[in-house]
Amino acid sequence: MSVVRIEDPADERLSDYRDLTDVALRRVREPAEGLYIAESAKVIARAVAAGHRPRSVLTQERWLADAESLAGDAPVLLVSDEVAEQLTGYAVHRGALAAMHRPHLPSVAEVVAGARLVLILEDLVDHTNVGAAFRAAAGMGADAVLVTPRCADPLYRRSVRVSMGTVFQVPWTRLPDATKGPGGAWGTSRDILHDAGIHIAALALAEGAVPLDEFAAARPDRVALVLGTEGDGLSRRALAAADTIVTIPMAGGVDSLNVASAAAVALWALR
Repeated sequence: MSVVRIEDPADERLSDYRDLTDVALRRVREPAEGLYIAESAKVIARAVAAGHRPRSVLTQERWLADAESLAGDAPVLLVSDEVAEQLTGYAVHRGALAAMHRPHLPSVAEVVAGARLVLILEDLVDHTNVGAAFRAAAGMGADAVLVTPRCADPLYRRSVRVSMGTVFQVPWTRLPDATKGPGGAWGTSRDILHDAGIHIAALALAEGAVPLDEFAAARPDRVALVLGTEGDGLSRRALAAADTIVTIPMAGGVDSLNVASAAAVALWALR
């Protein structure tokens, strides 16, 4: 590990950290380059503990000791507060940022092997909701999380931060991006889950849906709970792939909850 003091925000060695406020750029760039950004010493420590490797760590003088302890063999890039803010577009005040190598994602079958409670997120677009859903999964005892190919990135900086690093705690992977065969991607995913003996429960507002408390009282031994995108909810194919459609009974004229809140309620009931 080496400490490199850098005074020019245009320095090429800082390219991993440039323009972090541009969500579209980071979503394209990070998966293509096999990187994600971990923010804060606590989150970086959780990532390292989960076996993820930093490519570099960016920090300021007052947090240098903490950054050195997290970097392993990766270089520590030491910058001033002014350079950090010019570089990232915001005041870096959480101790450190790290450019992390993305781990290889396991197969769905590997992730759900032995799992009794699985959370599936279909096409969520808000990184905050993805992070909050992962935090709910960790806190309510879910054994795994699956996300669809078009779901927002769990390793995007905001997802990781909102999850409080629990994206490194709960095993997860993406469902296969299959476009052919009965049911498209959901047909393939349904077969994988059924082969593992997992009952698919879709959380949706639908006529004839089973109230959550009734489903929980007689829940199958192994359950995958599926939640859909903000606004539109689950796709028709997801609903068609479900073994049971479940709803959370509501009061006060409210018809539904935020997707992460709904995940927390349903996971608690099925824990």
